[in-house]
Amino acid sequence: MSASGGKKTGGRGARRPAEEPETSEPQGDEDGIEILEVVGVDETTGSAPSRPAVHEPAPHPPRAGAAAPDQSRDLQEALQAKDRYYDLLLRTQAEFDNFRKRTEKERDELRATAAADLLKRLFPVLDNLERALLTSEGTQHPLRQGVALIHQQLLEILRKGGVQAMETLGARFDPRLHEAVEVLDVDGFEEGMILEEMQKGYLFHGRMLRPAMVKVASGKSPKPGGSGS
Repeated sequence: MSASGGKKTGGRGARRPAEEPETSEPQGDEDGIEILEVVGVDETTGSAPSRPAVHEPAPHPPRAGAAAPDQSRDLQEALQAKDRYYDLLLRTQAEFDNFRKRTEKERDELRATAAADLLKRLFPVLDNLERALLTSEGTQHPLRQGVALIHQQLLEILRKGGVQAMETLGARFDPRLHEAVEVLDVDGFEEGMILEEMQKGYLFHGRMLRPAMVKVASGKSPKPGGSGS
């Protein structure tokens, strides 16, 4: 049996001394520490000195109307070309208008010529109808009435087509419209007065299509015992 005042040095109740944490010393650049270097710091203010501002000369804007020589020459050539093309356009348009008018006139003349040729072929038929009516004048035969009806219809067709019969009796002789087949010495009639119409003349749209055959007064008195000349 041990003494009561003695300390237990062994056994389960003994405590171990506490372990101190391990410390590691910095290892410089190997541990990722970045060293910064401050350059050009003002010691009095502690700020970096400001750089002087550099003023670059501003480009001068181009003056109005101060075009380059090449551009001015190109502009003059373009204006001259524009004037030439405009003159060419005016001349071409004038030539086209003249061509159109000339073509229309030629077409109208061709149409009128073709119509005149056809009408000239119809005039002998019209003359025969008038002779038939003249020889049967004063009769009421149905045949004469039929001829008169055909004659009127033909005259109406010609009138609508622009044909007009000349009025010659009592008119003065006109060599452009009339053809004198005989000149008579008759009292009471001036020279050149138309005395009788032998064949009707016709106008087509105001132009002579067939001259009228007429007898004209000479303006002289008939000779005694003569029948005129």
